[in-house]
Amino acid sequence: ERLTDLVVAPQIKNRIERIINEFTYKDKLFRHNLENRRKILFSGHPGTGKTMTASIIANELHLPIYVVLMDKIVTKYMGETSAKLRQIFDYIEDVPAVYLFDEFDAIGGQRGKDNDVGEMRRVLNSFLQFIERDHSLIIAATNNLELLDQALFRRFDDVIHYQLPSDLEKVQLLKNRLNGNLSQKEIDTILPELASLSHAEINQACLDAIKESVINEVKISSSLVVKTIQERKSAYNLK
Repeated sequence: ERLTDLVVAPQIKNRIERIINEFTYKDKLFRHNLENRRKILFSGHPGTGKTMTASIIANELHLPIYVVLMDKIVTKYMGETSAKLRQIFDYIEDVPAVYLFDEFDAIGGQRGKDNDVGEMRRVLNSFLQFIERDHSLIIAATNNLELLDQALFRRFDDVIHYQLPSDLEKVQLLKNRLNGNLSQKEIDTILPELASLSHAEINQACLDAIKESVINEVKISSSLVVKTIQERKSAYNLK
């Protein structure tokens, strides 16, 4: 995907463009003793565009993207998680790329929580030390912002919060995915059905309608899209 494919609030897109521009002109900034944004935190409901944004940033910068699942590298053995992190950051030093650390709350939980242990604090401190020494673009993502230690926010160059789509974003998502097959009037009849759905869920419901249209050789209609939306909402027990 390209940046033009991303359907988010304008203020979020502007901040993403700033990250891309600063990375593109990082040498120019450096000549003025300035650093580009390279430590970013994304938070928000699942399916609102965090992973897609990381992929778009990598594509716009012509860099590969690597995803690190933080909850998969955490182990119960003393020192093993930090050792894994060190291996990852040794790799990062050798391979410039965009690195997405997903499920970041696995190590970034608030201090004082019942499940807080000294080992996880050491792991988090190791992570924060590692990101200070590297010059790749590091993106941490979480679905559970409230679980993060508030002191972490100042360690990132930018913190971007993703929300469920607005009505304008819902209309744009329907137009983008359905490629203009529905009129504005038909789209307006679909909008009430999209309450509480994320960008990814709306996209998937449209894709379901497209596949059903192809298989049954019928025209895409608002009733078909509403049907696939209701099927998806029933799977999530949404009303």
